[in-house]
Amino acid sequence: MGVFPMCAECSAEYADPLDRRFHAEPNACPHCGPQLSDPIESCRAALATGAIVALKSVGGFQIACDAFCEVAVQTLRARKKRGNKPFAVMMRDMATIRKYCRTSPEEERLLADRAAPIVLLGLLDPPELATGITPGLRELGVMLPYTPMHHLLFQGALSCLVMTSANRSEEPIVISNQEAAAKLGGLVDKVVSHNREIFTRVDDSVVRHHAGARRILRRARGYAPDSIQLTRDGGEILACGGEMKNTFCLTKGRDAILSQHIGDLDNYDTLQFFEETLQNLKDVYRCNPRVIAHDLHPDYLSSLWAERQTQPKIPIQHHHAHIASCMAENDIDARVIGVAFDGTGYGPDRQVWGGEFLLCEYTGFQRVAHLRPVPLVGGDQAARDGYRMAAAHLYDTLGPDYRRAPLPAEILSLPPYFDRLLRKPPLTTTSCGRLFDAVASLLGICHVNTYEGEAAILLESSVRAATLGAYGFTLEPNGTIDTRPMFRQILADMKAGESSSAIADRFHTTISVMIGAACETIREASRVNTVCLSGGVFQNVILLDRTGERLANMGFEVFTHALVPPNDGGLALGQAAIAAALLQREGN
Repeated sequence: MGVFPMCAECSAEYADPLDRRFHAEPNACPHCGPQLSDPIESCRAALATGAIVALKSVGGFQIACDAFCEVAVQTLRARKKRGNKPFAVMMRDMATIRKYCRTSPEEERLLADRAAPIVLLGLLDPPELATGITPGLRELGVMLPYTPMHHLLFQGALSCLVMTSANRSEEPIVISNQEAAAKLGGLVDKVVSHNREIFTRVDDSVVRHHAGARRILRRARGYAPDSIQLTRDGGEILACGGEMKNTFCLTKGRDAILSQHIGDLDNYDTLQFFEETLQNLKDVYRCNPRVIAHDLHPDYLSSLWAERQTQPKIPIQHHHAHIASCMAENDIDARVIGVAFDGTGYGPDRQVWGGEFLLCEYTGFQRVAHLRPVPLVGGDQAARDGYRMAAAHLYDTLGPDYRRAPLPAEILSLPPYFDRLLRKPPLTTTSCGRLFDAVASLLGICHVNTYEGEAAILLESSVRAATLGAYGFTLEPNGTIDTRPMFRQILADMKAGESSSAIADRFHTTISVMIGAACETIREASRVNTVCLSGGVFQNVILLDRTGERLANMGFEVFTHALVPPNDGGLALGQAAIAAALLQREGN
C-alpha cells in the first residue's frame, strides 16, 4: 500500500488515536486507494449473461462464472482442460449456503473463520446448481466472500459463483496484470484487475470438518506459513517436499514453517513459484538452511533441484516422511506403527510402494507388512488408466485366462501385448491408491482418472449402504497381504448381480479389516500400541472412520492428520522432522 499516498482525509484518520483507522496500514478511500480496471457493475452484468470473468483477488487472479449456468460451467471446464475435477463455489452468505448444502455449526464456524477457506459440505438433493460443477459427487467445496470486491459482486442478483484459480492446467496461479494479459486471453471473456500488486501467490485453502476436528486438505491462504512445533531442534533445515501437491518446509529451531500449496512440481513455471516462495520465506524468517532434505525418488523435480544445491543432502523415503508428518503434528516422539497408504512412493528396492506398514521412528523405519505387489504396466500412465490396474490385479488373481471373466469393455480392449508385459513387468506396485483404481474400474465406476484420485473419490461417493461385512484376504508370514481372495469374491458378487454400491461398501470395510489384522500382528511382535495413519488414501472419510473405529476397539491409540494434509502436501513436515532427528543424533 506504500505506493498509494493517503489523501488529506485518510491521513487525518490514520494519525488520529481516537479514530478506528488509527495506524491501519491498508487505510485508503476510493480517491487515494487502489482502482479497479472496470466498474464492478460491468463485471456483474457480464457474469449474469454467462460470461467467464477473471478477477484479481488477494493471492492471485480467480476465474468466476455463474454457478447456475450449465453452459458457462462446461465452457470453463473445457477451456481450463480440467477433466472432471470439481469446482469450488463462492456463495453470497450463510443463508445461501444452507439453501444448497447441509451444514453443521462447526462447518459454519469454519466458513466464517478469518482464514475463509473452502469447506467441503454435503449437497442437498436435488443440488440445483449446474451439474458440471461436481460430476458424480455428493459434496461441494464452498466459501464465503473474503475480499471487498467479492462482497460488491454479490450486491446484485448473483448468489453463487464458480470460483477457481486463474491458471492454465498445471501452471501456478496468475498474480500480475501483465501475466493476466498474456495468459488468460483464451480462458476468459473479461478481465477485471486493479493496480495493487500481489506480493506472493496463494491459493485458497481447502478443509473439512470431520470427527470433531478441522482437517486441512490443502494448506494455503489463511493457514500458511503458520509454524508447527517439532519435538527436536534441528537448526535451520529446508525440506523440499514431494512432486505432487508440493509444499516445502523451513525450520528455525523447533519451528517448522510450511509454505503454502505450490502444486505439482512437473514444469518450469511451478519450479519458479517454488523458488520465489522459498526466497520470500527465507527473507521473512531470516533463515539460511544448512541442510536440505528431499524425497528418495531420484527423478522428482524437487529431488533434482535439491541435488543442484551446495548444502549437504538427506534423502528420505516417501512413506517414512508420511508417517513422520503425522507424528510431528501430533507431538509424538516414540516408535509407532505407521500405516502409509497412497498412490505412489519410491521404495529402496526401486519398486513403487503405496500400501505400507512401517515400524517407524524419526531416525529410521522397518517395513513390516505391505499389500501384495502387482504388475505396474505403463508407469505414470497406469496411475491415470485405472483399467490397466484392474487388468493387473485380475491377471494376478486369475492368471492368463482373466479375460474370460465378464469384465468392462475397457479392460477387455487392452491389446494382447499388454498381457505379455503383465507376465514380466518392469515394475510392480503395492499401492493402495492403485488398488482403489482397479476396483473402481472393475465395477464400471471410473476407468480413467481425469484428475488425481478421481476413481477413489467416485468409489467412496458410490457407497450408500451400511457396512455389509468384509471380503477375504490372507496375511502371509512375511507380512504380505494377499488381496486375491477379495478379487475372486468381488467377481462372484458381480456375477450374482450385486450392486456396485454394495461391493464398494464391502471393499472399504475389507481395507479397514486388513489394516486391523496387520496392526495386531505387528503389535504382537513389537509391543507397539500407537498407530499413525497417513497418505492420500486417508482423505477417504469412510475408510478413515472404519479404520479408526476398528483400531480403537482393538485397544490401539490412533493418530491422524488435521494441521497438515494426509496427502503429499504434508510430506515436507515429515522430511523436516526426520532431518532434525538425524542431525541431533549425529551431534550436528
